[in-house]
Amino acid sequence: MDAGSICSILTRCTDTRHINQCFARLVISGDLSSSVFYHNNLIRAHTRVIFSPSSSLLNQVIALFSHLLHSGLSPDLHTFPPLIKACSLTPSSPLRGFSAHACAVKFGLASHLFVNNALIHFHSCAGDVDGARSLLDSPNQQLDSVSYNSMISGYVRVGDLVSARKVFDDMPIRDEISWSAMIAGYVQCGFSKDGLMVFNRMQEQSGFEPGESTLVSVLSACAHLGELEQGKWVHGYLKKKNRSGIIGRNVYLGTCLIDMYCKCGEVDLGMEVFDRMIDKNLLAWTSMVKGLAMHGRGVEALRLFGEMEKTSGLIPDDVAFLSILSACTHAGLVDDGRRIFKSMTTVYGVVPKLEHYGCMVDLMARNGLLNDAMKLVESMPMAADSLIWGAIMAGCRFHGDVGLAEVAVKHLNRLEPNNSGVYVLLANIYAASGRYQDARNVRILMKAKGVEKTPGCSSVELDGTVHEFLAGDTSHSQMGQILEKWEEMERLIRVEGYIPAKKEVLLDVDDEEKEVLLSRHSEKLAIAFLLLNTSPQTTIRVVKNLRVCGDCHVVTKLISKVYDRRIVVRDRTRFHQFENGNCTCNDYW
Repeated sequence: MDAGSICSILTRCTDTRHINQCFARLVISGDLSSSVFYHNNLIRAHTRVIFSPSSSLLNQVIALFSHLLHSGLSPDLHTFPPLIKACSLTPSSPLRGFSAHACAVKFGLASHLFVNNALIHFHSCAGDVDGARSLLDSPNQQLDSVSYNSMISGYVRVGDLVSARKVFDDMPIRDEISWSAMIAGYVQCGFSKDGLMVFNRMQEQSGFEPGESTLVSVLSACAHLGELEQGKWVHGYLKKKNRSGIIGRNVYLGTCLIDMYCKCGEVDLGMEVFDRMIDKNLLAWTSMVKGLAMHGRGVEALRLFGEMEKTSGLIPDDVAFLSILSACTHAGLVDDGRRIFKSMTTVYGVVPKLEHYGCMVDLMARNGLLNDAMKLVESMPMAADSLIWGAIMAGCRFHGDVGLAEVAVKHLNRLEPNNSGVYVLLANIYAASGRYQDARNVRILMKAKGVEKTPGCSSVELDGTVHEFLAGDTSHSQMGQILEKWEEMERLIRVEGYIPAKKEVLLDVDDEEKEVLLSRHSEKLAIAFLLLNTSPQTTIRVVKNLRVCGDCHVVTKLISKVYDRRIVVRDRTRFHQFENGNCTCNDYW
């Protein structure tokens, strides 16, 4: 094998075995010791195959660099970028990267554009954003869009979106990667609305067509916010650009579409995407099972879960088991849940985690099997967390077990002393059992401890704009019309038998004030707003931050009947689809 062949292999090689063969030939021939070029190619080839932060290949890269120096050779502009990149891929060992930076300075190469960009990227990956920023702001420094993009990603990595946005806004020239990095940063840090605003600005101003990574971020934002129309736009955009085949073959993009549709209340559209996907991995199957689960379609989820192994040969992992157990929980499938939970260890060798136990406790507690639920809690190899004790509490509320609720509250107060939901739930349990003085005492205790109930917040989308409503808040520009609409709605649903569930109001006020407070629940305001502003037969979609209360659930069922509307509500735990006076949850949520 001649020198040209060796260089050709190193340029495209992704197999460590071939790299080592080339290395051996260069050592035996003596060519390595006399050539910076060969050292650079070997370093670059090793960097290409470093996949994990603990990869031992970094040691080989450092050894090659040391060999170059010990051979009396001087590194050049092509040596440091791959060397520093290797250090960036292994940020758990930053000292080597700092040493590489010092060497670049020593040889007078640190200010070169490619070396400086590699250094900014390394310092960002290592969490040293101040060091990266000093390189970006250094006078007379060569910079390009890569420099700024690395800095944006560095700030995003540490959650400093304010600084990331300032770098983005100050960039002299932005490319598609700049826009994508800023959008992804907002979405990853939970600021989905800001991410969509940047995306819309990109569409209006930049002239760039969004790439797949950008669209994945946008779909994630739509899923988080429940913005179906924006998500449909992305799907339509892919079809318009004759890129429909991408959806079938790009598993990640297809899975994001499934997730978006399911979280926006259109699980059937998610299933259409799933059925058209040519390549499906475990994540795609699991996402579809999870989507069916959150819509309470447990039987369909069970069928799909069984089909996964039979038709694709994929073996479920702990995440897949969590999705199917969640499906059993939301549909009340106790026997199926028990069977699947047992099979995790006996058939698949998957050790249940706290989340799996949580699903089983929730499933049994909701179905009145409180003793079985407690036995499972006591048998767990790990301590129960607040979610498990919360599931016990919810079961106690459904089935009126005040004694066990008080036991659960002690654990919850120790784990989350400032969680208002615990106090509210206990007060509701007391009130439902006729212990009104105990319910009042809980409210007094909340006030004494300064624990405030989390206000309900419901959001809806209209003509591309998201409107938010807080419980009791009257600041919306159409609030006068909204309240008039509610009065009309209330008159009509009272004819259908509606009686306000005043026990849902935990304040010591008279019955008339309780009815007013109930009428100001956020989802009622949101639904009234959409009834005002949408044409008949339009589906109403609401996203709520808390569990739907019993009064709002009854009201929404009656509204769907009186106004002949399909109403989709996504609360903290699941989806409710109301139609003709019924809900898909069958009053089980």
